[in-house]
Amino acid sequence: MISLLKRTQSVFFLVLGLLFISAHAGYAQDATLTNITVSNTREDLLLFLNLKGAFREEMKKAILSGVPSTFSFFAKLNRVRSFWFDKDIANLEVTHTIIYDNLKKEFTVTRSWKENNPEVTESFNEAKKWMTEIDSLKIIPLNRLEKGEQYQLRVKAEVSKKTLPLYLHYILFFMSLWDFETDWYTIDFTF
Repeated sequence: MISLLKRTQSVFFLVLGLLFISAHAGYAQDATLTNITVSNTREDLLLFLNLKGAFREEMKKAILSGVPSTFSFFAKLNRVRSFWFDKDIANLEVTHTIIYDNLKKEFTVTRSWKENNPEVTESFNEAKKWMTEIDSLKIIPLNRLEKGEQYQLRVKAEVSKKTLPLYLHYILFFMSLWDFETDWYTIDFTF
């Protein structure tokens, strides 16, 4: 009788675990950062990257109905030190916000690192490209880096329901299904 009870408990927890994993996998976001490149001009260290898989169907519908969405990109630059803690050199957060105007049938994308100059287009594909691309983001002036030293740049992206106006959090609770954040991606380099 006890072994039957233990088997029943084991089966119950196994089924419960599988349900949890499958439910989580159904809502999992496959957003990833790609084409991450660190480059430089004569004066600045620059970051280039693309965000793939960010626009889920629920998000597209919400944006087309006028709900604004914001993507946040984080970049952390550290100087790697062998027998000591790494030294923080730069810590950036930039945002991209998209808003659709139903009356004008146009998308407005504002990128904080582009001096908040909004870009306007009638093409959703072009607006998505602006939202998911960072090109030539200035990380730090080169004169703040030391020649021959090891550095590590970590980057990630996220979007969440925080982009919704406060009263919509209660009405559109299902929108949390579009929450995601990518893993941290790391680039090691010597200056």
